[in-house]
Amino acid sequence: MLLEAPSGYFADIFGRRFALIISSVFLGFAYFLLNFANDMASLMVFEITAGVAISLISGADIALLYDTQKALQEDTHSESAKGIAQLGFIKSLAEALGALVGGVLALWSFDLMVLIQSAVAWVCLLLALLVVEPPYKKAGAAESRLQITEILKHLLVRDPVLRRVVLAIPLYSLATFHVAWLVQPYWESQGLSLAVFGILWCAQSLTVALANKFGFEIERRFGASTLLVLIGTLPILGHFGMAWFQGWTGIVIGLLLFVCRGLNQVILVNALNRRVPSEFRATANSFTSFLFRLAFITTGPLVGYVAQTQGLVTALNLLGISSITLFVVVMIPLIQSVKAIQRHVVA
Repeated sequence: MLLEAPSGYFADIFGRRFALIISSVFLGFAYFLLNFANDMASLMVFEITAGVAISLISGADIALLYDTQKALQEDTHSESAKGIAQLGFIKSLAEALGALVGGVLALWSFDLMVLIQSAVAWVCLLLALLVVEPPYKKAGAAESRLQITEILKHLLVRDPVLRRVVLAIPLYSLATFHVAWLVQPYWESQGLSLAVFGILWCAQSLTVALANKFGFEIERRFGASTLLVLIGTLPILGHFGMAWFQGWTGIVIGLLLFVCRGLNQVILVNALNRRVPSEFRATANSFTSFLFRLAFITTGPLVGYVAQTQGLVTALNLLGISSITLFVVVMIPLIQSVKAIQRHVVA
């Protein structure tokens, strides 16, 4: 959380490719250290090092994608949508395959799984070195061209649609992220064995991938407002469905939350990047990640405490109530703003 916004600022000033290279070095070193983590202190060193790596990737990768499309003159709405949809699809598909392979390796040998992960982590450095930085208006450190206050004004003051998108991205990421930590005890409470956890995690990631892939097609057919209603209602249905239904019914209904995650990752993220200039695009994306991590650090322990002391059903019901509140406070104003823009265009 502490490095999220500064890392995006770093990428905007010194280059997204450079940020990815530095990130990849930290990531490879982190997983190298994980091979020797045999107590809490060494595990914390791994987590902190990996946290630095992930924060440096955050924002830089998406900014690199959008500015590459712009340089290739593929920055129309449809072309930029294809790019972010393909990126989300590939990332989620990789997580799905990783869940299967990692699950098999963990059941066979946990040490072997960590060793292979350590080798794979260094592939990121190779890919980062092969990246070609697209031209964009860099901010020079000498005159502090990127003023943080100006960036915040652009994101939170000047454009009401952009402001609501900036708030919706982290909050709807949070709405689906709590469940990522609750699904495994939820599966355990349904009597499922550890052997199927990897398969179920794979199914969740595939659900996200399909939502990434077809989100813009849904938007094209049914309209942006309808899709935003869908994004807003899916967490409500998913949380209450998991709380009220047992067995495979509750597990399948829980996949609605991962549909929401996939739609959020492409629809709202594309809406953000279409409304920010190239010179602070990485900072803008990192800022939403900062808000998300701040929200999770604040609420995550509380959700965990409720789940442990009052039970999973109570925690899921509370998350369902919070999703209703989120829909009323965040999503409805965003939908109204989008409809206002559509009426203006028609007029």
